[in-house]
Amino acid sequence: MRTTILGYPRIGAHRELKFATERYWAGRADAAELEATAATLRRTVWTELRDAGLDTIPSNTFSLYDHVLDTSVMVDAVPARYRDLDGLDRYFAMARGTADRPPLEMTKWFDTNYHYIVPELEPGTRFRLADGGRAKPLAEYLEARELGIETRPVLVGPLTYLMLAKAAPGTPDASAAPDVSATPGAFGGFVPLDLLDRLVEVYAELLERLAGAGARWVQLDEPVLAGDLGERETEALARAYRRLGGLPSRPRIMVAAYFGAVAPGPLAELARTDVEAIALDFVAGPGNLDAVASAGGLSRKTVVAGVVDGRNVWRADLARARSTYAVLLGLAGRVELSSSCSLMHVPVDLGTEPSLAPDVRERLAFARQKVAELVTLAAGLRSGVPPTAPAAPPASGTTPPVEDGPGRSDRKVRFAAQQARLGLPDLATTTIGSFPQTPEIRRARADHKAGRVDDAAYTEAMRAEIARVIALQEELGLDVLVHGEAERNDMVQYFAERLDGYAATENGWVQSYGTRCVRPPILHGDVSRPAPMTVGWTAFAQSLTGRPVKGMLTGPVTMLAWSFVRDDQPLAATARQVALALRAEIADLEAAGIAIVQVDEPALRELLPLRAADQPAYLEWAVAAFRLATSGAADATQIHTHMCYSEFGEIITAIAALDADVTSVEAARSHMELVADLDAAGYANGIGPGVYDIHSPRVPPAEEIEANLRRALRAVPAGRLWVNPDCGLKTRAYPETRAALANMVSAARAVRATL
Repeated sequence: MRTTILGYPRIGAHRELKFATERYWAGRADAAELEATAATLRRTVWTELRDAGLDTIPSNTFSLYDHVLDTSVMVDAVPARYRDLDGLDRYFAMARGTADRPPLEMTKWFDTNYHYIVPELEPGTRFRLADGGRAKPLAEYLEARELGIETRPVLVGPLTYLMLAKAAPGTPDASAAPDVSATPGAFGGFVPLDLLDRLVEVYAELLERLAGAGARWVQLDEPVLAGDLGERETEALARAYRRLGGLPSRPRIMVAAYFGAVAPGPLAELARTDVEAIALDFVAGPGNLDAVASAGGLSRKTVVAGVVDGRNVWRADLARARSTYAVLLGLAGRVELSSSCSLMHVPVDLGTEPSLAPDVRERLAFARQKVAELVTLAAGLRSGVPPTAPAAPPASGTTPPVEDGPGRSDRKVRFAAQQARLGLPDLATTTIGSFPQTPEIRRARADHKAGRVDDAAYTEAMRAEIARVIALQEELGLDVLVHGEAERNDMVQYFAERLDGYAATENGWVQSYGTRCVRPPILHGDVSRPAPMTVGWTAFAQSLTGRPVKGMLTGPVTMLAWSFVRDDQPLAATARQVALALRAEIADLEAAGIAIVQVDEPALRELLPLRAADQPAYLEWAVAAFRLATSGAADATQIHTHMCYSEFGEIITAIAALDADVTSVEAARSHMELVADLDAAGYANGIGPGVYDIHSPRVPPAEEIEANLRRALRAVPAGRLWVNPDCGLKTRAYPETRAALANMVSAARAVRATL
């Protein structure tokens, strides 16, 4: 009876990696200081896992930015535009861009809120083991062994790496988006999966080097197995692992498939190879029990059973985990216990949350506690003592009925009413919502929370910042303004703190991308709105200007996706509760004279199930929740929504079904590829494809933005095309924000003048 986990948070218990990396970027620390912090974090994790009693410990789960980017660097899949750079300069340029070169694309890691850096490949890509053969997984294995800790290096599997890759810009037929539910990465004449044999040879060399260094096991993560694999992908899976499994000198191989159930066909193909272990997710994929039973060939394998949830914060049901283990004993050669996926998706330690209500806290487990649950479960199985039952879940609530009324009119009627009220020009300019969160803003919020500043002084400080943001937007010439969200700590947490049924953490940080960390609130009970949440701030901003100011809300799907959500009732029921709260907020904004309300749903694509068969049911309730929140608005009230950093081509129909008057989406970093999807789908509402990437510090020249606009105009008429950045501006500084928005307005005016 052995225990392990598939990965662990890498940011540090107090976000040490974030602060060290940002000091390096700002020039306040050198590379040696950054690496010293990284080494300390790695050493701390390995030591804590050993001391906690975990039997096998993963390594190479640490990253300075992203593990997929690490893989690209490891196999030397570096695009030509970065080749003149070295070391960390090259690495961070690929992630963030520089003044004279854009970054690689970034998008969501399957159905999570983690973002990975998309590999950019072409038919001539030649892989090799970089760093003179001393690759990062080998270096970290040896680093841990010097501490006396034997680890299992973790790699992104070759199939997953290629299926998440995209063709480099300019590659023939490279306009389609990857689709992890069907034939991901297909680009007509070139498919990144064409490069599999070349890539596998580099993996083979690495495995041989790891074996030479003494590594006993290696973990290859293949979460694409939770999606729908076609014949070509299934054959590629078998070919890759026949080659790696047949190496004469290698560590034992564990293939980890998580985020859902693996289809019996691919599982059977994998079972026929010589890999020694297969890790399966029995939390997100309870169907894996049936898959194991029908696949055959697992009586010679170790099944690593993911029975402790790596993506949510509720305590494990140890009785259910014990039952799963018992069933698997009759189907596999050996059974070990694990987290369902990497624990990087949950906060580090519940021990840093003393202020949570006791009735909520006693039901939770963060990464450190989940490791303890695995150790406890294994000890109970060895001794034959049944595990202690977890705390009872909350009682299921009921969602109050609502009279939807006649709903909104046809889009043409709405457009006429809104244009009469707003009088906006073609190519109307706006931003997504947030403006830079300066140290002064953060200090004021912290002082107010700590009681060092009273309500009146805090309100005065926030109003001063709102006035500054409104004045700046008027100076720049933006057509539709925002209040800047100075009072908001996070687009989900802000609302969670004002809704009944939610709890907020003090230190429950989770990595979203790079140094961007979020604190997902905990949705533990029935949701309701005790009072208006945004009306006062938005109405004040509107009083300062004659131009329209958008009310800014976070949509019901995103409120669920970016929270840790109760699991005792269907997500659809919880989404409806949140939607009713937002519906009431929109009514209050309208009563205050707000003409435009933006209900952000950046997570709509994120929650899309990986299996095509499961997607229609999800989209039905997700669209229904959004429309429940917005359908009470008057025709003359313009409803916007925003989505970012996901592949939207496959859900254009659902986006249209939301029936928002204007939808803004990320597009610049993905080279405006969404425009082709819109054109093909005949999308008829207003659209704002982001014309520049805010996650990079570079200021795009007006000519670049103008080119993006002209590309968008090929698919979207000028009267329906909006001009906006990819996302909110809270992580940027004011000098670059001012310069980028000035270039955006200049580009819009230049194009508008030629219509």
